[in-house]
Amino acid sequence: MVFSTVLSTADPGEAQSAVETNAQETWKRYWVGFNRVAGIGGARLRALLNAFGELESAWNASSDDLRMAGLGPQTIQSLLEARATLDLQGELDRITGLGFRILTWNDEDYPPGLRDIDSSPPVLYLWGGLRDQDRWAVAVVGTRRPTAYGLAVARDLATTLAASGVTVVSGLARGIDATSHKAALDAGGRTIAVLGSGLDRIYPPEYRALADSIAGQGAVVSDFPLGTAPEARNFPPRNRIITGLAVALVVVEAGEGSGALISADFAAEQGRDVFAVPGSIHSRASRGANRLIRSGARPILSPDDLLEALNMHVVARQEEAAQELPEDEVERSVLEALGGDPVHVDDLGLRCNLPPAQISASLAMLELKGRARQVGGMHYVRVRELGAGYRVE
Repeated sequence: MVFSTVLSTADPGEAQSAVETNAQETWKRYWVGFNRVAGIGGARLRALLNAFGELESAWNASSDDLRMAGLGPQTIQSLLEARATLDLQGELDRITGLGFRILTWNDEDYPPGLRDIDSSPPVLYLWGGLRDQDRWAVAVVGTRRPTAYGLAVARDLATTLAASGVTVVSGLARGIDATSHKAALDAGGRTIAVLGSGLDRIYPPEYRALADSIAGQGAVVSDFPLGTAPEARNFPPRNRIITGLAVALVVVEAGEGSGALISADFAAEQGRDVFAVPGSIHSRASRGANRLIRSGARPILSPDDLLEALNMHVVARQEEAAQELPEDEVERSVLEALGGDPVHVDDLGLRCNLPPAQISASLAMLELKGRARQVGGMHYVRVRELGAGYRVE
């Protein structure tokens, strides 16, 4: 009786939304399950989705069907063992009970920049929250054994980025990473830490309080299931997430065998800009960064160099304008009339059936927000949002 009363008095739209949300969260247990199966990464999960349509069917499929979907004997055996031992709903409840969230490829708020890279993680475990402004993120990484010079530079870079509205991404490691996170927090900005372990296994352990602060003012993320220990083999692949979340990578100090150089390789492969801080040729901590510059990375001589190179001053103004000045119907009409081919303002007026004054005013606002761009001769093109920022269509 109580249940029926609640249903009769609740707003129908809110009730339907709650049902859809609960259903979506229930489906996530299969994503969590496959994330725990050895041998099933992004490529094989996509193959399973293509073969079965959705993951519940794939999870419960027969060995023959799994073999037809392309899984090998060892992977099938791992899946069968996981099905026999894992309590999927219990695992999901444990994750949410600890205050964490799960993002999958199917979620709209899955980071767009990360979605676009090769080998994007099917599942992200999230502590804290991600925002639209995080797409304008810069990764600041470096050695675990920095010099005083490296620490000072990392602090200056992260402080300037955070104060300019740019999210700072790093790996929560000792040295340059931790210094960058702390500086961003101190500047009142946002920062994202990417782990090489489960969210319940913060590493280094002395950074538990720092991780808590980051989650409160940004996010801590991992693609590893709960309980995953911080093994050495986990850190190179986690670096692809650091660079995938950012529009650019800055290597402050790095020895010749530093993991920061792996990050630089990922960044280059993902089409991100790579910057490095030059250091003394006599410093072991700067050998890797200096080598990156010799190989084509752009040298950073001051924090403003980075902002100017990435046009981050304009980005901050565009973000502010987009939040304070939402698009009205006229702007939406003009934006829909634009595409990848340049369109003259007179033609826009004809397409939208609007007077020239309104067309010009709308284009000015869309330019301010970074949604449209003039390409010469009063011709405009639309700018679309990608993971690494705005790009001309």
